[in-house]
Amino acid sequence: MMKMHEAEFYEKTGEEVRCRLCPHNCRLPEGRTGLCRVRRSAGGKLYTLNYGRISSWGLDPIEKKPLYHFYPGSQIFSVGTFGCNFHCRFCQNWEIAHGEPVTDEVPPERLVNIAIGARDDSGSIGIAYTYSEPLVWYEYVYDSAKLAHEKGLKNVLVTNGSVHEEPLRRLLPYIDAMNIDVKAFTGDYYKKVCRGDLEPVMRTVETAYGRCHIELTTLLVPGMNDGEEEIGALMDWVASLDEAIPLHFSRYFPRYKMELPPTPLETLTRARELARRRLKYVYVGNAWELGEDVNNTYCPVCQNLLVRRGGYRVTAPGLKGRICKECGTRIEIVVNDKEE
Repeated sequence: MMKMHEAEFYEKTGEEVRCRLCPHNCRLPEGRTGLCRVRRSAGGKLYTLNYGRISSWGLDPIEKKPLYHFYPGSQIFSVGTFGCNFHCRFCQNWEIAHGEPVTDEVPPERLVNIAIGARDDSGSIGIAYTYSEPLVWYEYVYDSAKLAHEKGLKNVLVTNGSVHEEPLRRLLPYIDAMNIDVKAFTGDYYKKVCRGDLEPVMRTVETAYGRCHIELTTLLVPGMNDGEEEIGALMDWVASLDEAIPLHFSRYFPRYKMELPPTPLETLTRARELARRRLKYVYVGNAWELGEDVNNTYCPVCQNLLVRRGGYRVTAPGLKGRICKECGTRIEIVVNDKEE
């Protein structure tokens, strides 16, 4: 029998419980579970079913999140649970997001101790909450991130960004970096393909900006969110926040309930060319055929090669700390303190 842990951010409304964690605002009669599958009404209270339940864990390159401007070349201990408040038709991790994976119970104290061991053994910088949607794991992520922060570990969220502002602001003081999926730049796509909304995701990006390091990822699905007008609107919005926010275009492959052909390489190349008109750092993922250039980091002033990425083999020949060795420009990148 899975243990239940009382959730936060809910209210009782008559015979129902209303979840206030994410924009779905699920109204749950007794015994019902929300869209995310991990928050349940019982006895007039809301409980989370995945507190302390880990379905996947491992040591990953930070670039796999993907985070290219946050301690490049480092490793991070990555953990995930089950459940998600989106239902993306192309879900890459549907077996744990929407399936019934086997889980292990790992209290926050044990998780942080494991992460400390990974730091001591392998140089891991901290904990990444990833694989499934970490924001529906909120209570566990909050407790673990707070404890990890106290122990000097970094905390990273890889998220769809669909959360109310109040819980996000409460969590952010303990989060060092986020990769936020901006799955498209139209509300229609979000509703039809992801069963979500664009505006809350935009608000999450805007709220997190300046409070932690952020990078954005958009999976380009052929014929659905890869038009030049939409990419132009996306890059204009990102640039209105900060032209130095790294943007990753990722290549779609058939998965879960979507059987469209993979994104053409030409589409990815064109999207990168368009976005670089306004943004300093634009990358392409899941497309090794395009070579290193689309994943290397270059100085936005003199085009000196700063960080070379051959797969997950990462070197920084053009950087001295955060400074371009060639022209002296300070680069928007987070590095080890000793490298400053």
